[in-house]
Amino acid sequence: MGNTPRLKSVKGEADMEDAHTKSAVEVLQYFGVNGDVGLTEKQVLQNREKYGSNELPAEEGKKLWELILEQFDDLLVKILLLAAIISFVLALFEEHDDQTSAVTAFVEPFVILLILIANATVGVWQERNAESAIEALKEYEPEMAKVLREGKHGIQMIRANELVPGDIVEVSVGDKIPADLRLTKIYSTTLRIDQSILTGESVSVIKHTDSVPDPRAVNQDKKNCLFSGTNVAAGKARGVVFGIGLNTEIGKIRTEMAETETDRTPLQQKLDEFGEQLSKVISIICVAVWAINIGHFNDPAHGGSWIKGAIYYFKIAVALAVAAIPEGLPAVITTCLALGTRRMAKKNAIVRSLPSVETLGCTSVICSDKTGTLTTNQMSVSKMFIASKVTGDDIDFLEFTVSGSTYEPSGQVSHHGRQINCASGEFEALTELATICAMCNDSAIDYNETKHVYEKVGEATETALVVLCEKMNVYGTSKTGLSPRDLGNVCNRVIQQKWKKEFTLEFSRDRKSMSVFCIPSSGGSNAKMFVKGAPEGVPDCVYVQPTYYMSDTAANMLDNREENFRSIKYQKGCVLNRCTHVRVNGQRIPLTQKITQKIVDQCIQYGTGRDTLRCLALGTIDNPSDPRTMNLEDSSQFVLYEKDITFVGVVGMLDPPRAEVIPSIKECRMAGIRVIMITGDNKNTAEAIGRRIGLFGEDEDSTGKAFTGREFDDLPPEQQSDACRRAKLFARVEPAHKSKIVEFLQSHGEITAMTGDGVNDAPALKKSEIGIAMGSGTAVAKTASEMVLADDNFATIVAAVEEGRAIYNNMKQFIRYLISSNIGEVVSIFLVAALGIPEALIPVQLLWVNLVTDGLPATALGFNPPDLDIMDRPPRSAGESLISKWLFFRYMAVGSYVGLATVGAAMWWFLLYEDGPQISYYQLTHWMRCEIEPENFADLDCTVFEDAHPNAMALSVLVTIEMFNALNSLSENQSLLVMPPWKNIWLMSSIALSLSLHFVILYVEILATIFQITPLTLVEWFAVLKISFPVILLDEVLKFIARNYIDGEVVCRSSGYEKPIKKRVSRTLLTIVMLTSLCVGYFYWLAKPYWPHLMHAIGKNQRSNPNSFHLHSHDDL
Repeated sequence: MGNTPRLKSVKGEADMEDAHTKSAVEVLQYFGVNGDVGLTEKQVLQNREKYGSNELPAEEGKKLWELILEQFDDLLVKILLLAAIISFVLALFEEHDDQTSAVTAFVEPFVILLILIANATVGVWQERNAESAIEALKEYEPEMAKVLREGKHGIQMIRANELVPGDIVEVSVGDKIPADLRLTKIYSTTLRIDQSILTGESVSVIKHTDSVPDPRAVNQDKKNCLFSGTNVAAGKARGVVFGIGLNTEIGKIRTEMAETETDRTPLQQKLDEFGEQLSKVISIICVAVWAINIGHFNDPAHGGSWIKGAIYYFKIAVALAVAAIPEGLPAVITTCLALGTRRMAKKNAIVRSLPSVETLGCTSVICSDKTGTLTTNQMSVSKMFIASKVTGDDIDFLEFTVSGSTYEPSGQVSHHGRQINCASGEFEALTELATICAMCNDSAIDYNETKHVYEKVGEATETALVVLCEKMNVYGTSKTGLSPRDLGNVCNRVIQQKWKKEFTLEFSRDRKSMSVFCIPSSGGSNAKMFVKGAPEGVPDCVYVQPTYYMSDTAANMLDNREENFRSIKYQKGCVLNRCTHVRVNGQRIPLTQKITQKIVDQCIQYGTGRDTLRCLALGTIDNPSDPRTMNLEDSSQFVLYEKDITFVGVVGMLDPPRAEVIPSIKECRMAGIRVIMITGDNKNTAEAIGRRIGLFGEDEDSTGKAFTGREFDDLPPEQQSDACRRAKLFARVEPAHKSKIVEFLQSHGEITAMTGDGVNDAPALKKSEIGIAMGSGTAVAKTASEMVLADDNFATIVAAVEEGRAIYNNMKQFIRYLISSNIGEVVSIFLVAALGIPEALIPVQLLWVNLVTDGLPATALGFNPPDLDIMDRPPRSAGESLISKWLFFRYMAVGSYVGLATVGAAMWWFLLYEDGPQISYYQLTHWMRCEIEPENFADLDCTVFEDAHPNAMALSVLVTIEMFNALNSLSENQSLLVMPPWKNIWLMSSIALSLSLHFVILYVEILATIFQITPLTLVEWFAVLKISFPVILLDEVLKFIARNYIDGEVVCRSSGYEKPIKKRVSRTLLTIVMLTSLCVGYFYWLAKPYWPHLMHAIGKNQRSNPNSFHLHSHDDL
C-alpha cells in the first residue's frame, strides 16, 4: 500500500515514502541535488554512510549438520533410532551359538539404521536443492546504472549497488530500473514501463512527471515513480533515487518473505500428532510387556539369572517397538504423493512440494487472480458499432458482435444474431474501420509451433485489433492452404499493402490518442490520417489500470463510474471532442452536440453494466495538414494536427473469461469451496467479470461481498475479519492486502490456496497453505509457491483439488492398512509375552513385513480410483483427526484379529496339527520349564520349542492375512462386491509380488536361515488360508456398519452444508443376522476337525505317541 511505512535499511532510510505526492523540485530539494548536475562526491559518501548500499542482503542458509539433525526431529524416528541402538548393543554383547545367529542378530539394527539414513539423505538432498524465493529476487537486481554526478563529464556507468538516495539516474528503452526513482524529466513522447513483476499486469504503464496528490495511492497509481527491477518498454527519462536496497518496493517484499515462516501442512501436522500418540502407546505397552514378565526373569531357561531374564524380555519389548512403528509409512506416503504429482502434471499442474499435494484436498478457499487465470489475458474485441442513419439530431447505430476469446484469428462477425460477410459491401464503414485497425497498429500475432497457440507480439490492445481484422476479412482474402503462421496476419498484410505509412504521431496524455499519416500505395495525393483513441476518456477506465487511452479524470473515478460519467459527458482532449463529422454509408455527415452525446451514451453503455468493455473510437482525417508544416518533434503540437476527424465507429474489447471457468466455479460451489477474486483491476470491472463467470448471481447484491483495497483498509480489524468471511471479490489491492486476507482466512480455520504471478505476490504465496504460481509468472513467484500452473488456468486448480482429495482418501486407506497390520503385530507379540509361549515372530521378520511385503500393496493403494462423489462433499476440516474414534475401533478390530490369527497359527502347529508335536496347552505355555519338570514333559524333546515351523506358520499367516487386508482397503466403505479387486490392477500385481517374495525367503535355504523359518507343506498352506480369510468377512461387517450407521451421507449445497443424514436401509437386521451367521458358520467349519485334539490339548500331558513327531526338512514337501 501507498501508506505502508518503509522498512529500515542497513544504515538508515530515505524517509521519502511519499515521494509521489511531491513535485520533482521538492524531491530534488529534499536531497539537496541539482537535477542537471547530480550529487557531489562528498554527498555520495555521506549518503552511503547514512543509507547503506543499494543491494538486497543474501539469505542465510542452514548448515549441513542442522539439516541432518532436523531429519531426526521426529518422535517415531527417535524411538526407532533408540530401538536400533539398543538392538545393536544387545547383539554386540550377547553370546551366540554359531556364526549364523551372530549375523542374524545384527540384521535388525543394520536395517533400521539403513532406513533412517536413507530417509535423512533424501530429506537433506531435497532441502539443499530447494530453490529460495528470496534468492530468486536477486535476478531482478541490475548490475549497472547510468548516473549523473557533479564533477564527472556527462552520464557515467557505475555498479548499481553504488547508487545512493539523491543520485540522478537516466534510463532508456531496455534498461532495468536500478532503484526506486521519482521522475524529474521525460525526454521522449511517452515513457512506458513494464511493471509486470510488481503488479502482475502485462500491460505497460505510461509514466509522467506530475505529482500524484493521493498519499494512499497504490503502486499502480504512482505514475511518477519507477520501481527497482522493472523494465523500460519505451522512452527515455531521468529521475532521482529515493529508495535503495530494502527501502525499495521489491526490498519490502524481500523483508516480508523473510519474516514469513513456512507452516507444516495439515497432513504433516496430523502425522506429527499421530506419531506422538503412537509413541506414548508404544512406550506404555513396552513397559507393560516387560513388567508383566518380571515373574519369569529367573526362569530356568535364563539360567536362573534375573539379569539375563530382564534382558531377554527387554529384547521382546524392543521387538514390540519395532513392530508397532510403521517403518514403511514415510516411504509409502512419499511414493503416493509422487504418484499424485505425476497425475497432476498431466493436467498441467506442476507440484513443487510433495506434502502440498494432499493439502489441496482440504482447500476450503481459493483466492484467484483475475487476469490470466479467470480470464484468458488475451484482449479480444467482442462488440463494435458504426452509424447507420442520421436524421437531424438523431442517430441510429449498427451493432455487431464478434466471436472468439483468444488471439486465434478465427471467429464470426454477427448482426442481430445473423452471421455476416464483411467483404460483401453490405456495411461499407466496416472496411474503413478494419483499415484503421490495421494501420494504427505496430503489433502482430505469432504462431507458437511448440505450444500450438497464437501469441501477441506487441501491445495487447493493438493485438486485439489485429485479430479483429483477420476475423472481418473485409477484402475476402483467400486463406486456403495457408500455414498457421501465415494465417495470423494475412488480412492485415492485404490492408497494409494498400496503404503506405509515412509516420506516426505517438500517443500522448493530453490528447488520449495516436494517429498515422498514410498515402495510397497505388499513388496519388489522397493522403489520410487514421486515428484511434479514447472516445471521451470514459469507457477506457473499465480496463485494468489507467493507461494508453484514459484521461486523468476518468482514472480518478474508477470506482464511481457511471454516475460521474453521466455528469462529465466527454473530455476535452479525447477523440470525440475533435470529431466534426460521422461516416454514414460512405458519406461525411456533420456532427451535432446531441449526436455526439448519443455516441458518448452508447460508449457508456458498452463500458458499464455486465459488458464493461474497453472502448476505442476510430476515425479518419480525410484532408490532413501538409506534413511539411508539422513539427514532429514536439508532442504537444500533435493535437493541432488531429482535427476535423470523421468518426467511423467504436470497438469494445475485454479480457474475456475462460470458457472452462464457469463450470469450474460451479464445481467449487458443489464441493463447498469458496472462490475469492483478488485483482489489481478496478472494482466495477472485476464485479462484471465475476457475474460473467458465476461468482456473483446476475442480480446478486455485491454489498459486503466486494471491496476495494482502500475500502478494506478503512474497516476496523473486527469488520475486516468479518469481511473475509463473506467476501467474493477484492479489487485494487496491493501485496500487503493479499497477505492480510490470507491471515484473516487462516484465523477462521480456512485452508487457503492463493494464486499469483508477480514478485509482489510472493509473500502471500509463501504465507498461504497452497501457493499457486502461474507458468508465465516470475521466478520469484514460482519458487515461493507449492504448485505451478503450466496453462495459467483456474480449471486446473479445481482438477488439482479433486486429485488432492483422491490422494487423501487413498492415503487414509493405506495408513489404515499399515496401522491395522502393525496393531496385529503388536497384539501377536503381546499375546506371546502374556501367554508365555515361544516367540512367534522375531524382529527381522517384522522389519521384512513392514518394509517389503506390506510396503508394496500400501504403495499400490495410491492407485485406487477416486470415489464418484468426491467433489460433492465439503472439504474436510484441517482440524479433523487423522484417526477418528470409529477408525480407531476398526484398526483395533482388524488388528486384533491379525494378532490372534498370527499367534493362533503358531499354537495350531504345536497343539492341533496332525504332523506336529500336539503338546498340551500347559506344556506350550510353560515351555521354559521343559528341562526341570520331567514329570510334565515326559518323553518330549525340548528342542521342539526351537523348531522353525511355528515361526514359518505365524509369518505366512501374517503375510497372507495382510494381503487379504489390502483387498479390504480398495475402498473405505464400499464392499468388495461393489469395488472388486481388478479395479486396481496395480494392487493385484503388488500382492502377487509380495507373495512371491515371501516364497523366496521361505524356500531359498540361506534366506530361510536368516529369517529363521522353514518351508511349509501343502496342508500347512491350507491352514494358513483358512486362518487368514476371515479378515475379509470381519471388514465387510465393519464396512456395512460404517455405510449405514457411522458415516451416512453428507449433502453439500451451494448455500452451505447440511448435517450428515443417516442412511436407512431396508432389512438391515436381516443383513446383520446373515453376516453374523456366515462368520459363526465359517469358524465352526474351521474348528470342527480339531475339536478332539483341542480338548486333549487342555490337559497337561502331550499326546500318547510323542515319538511319531519329527522335525521337518525340505524333503517333506
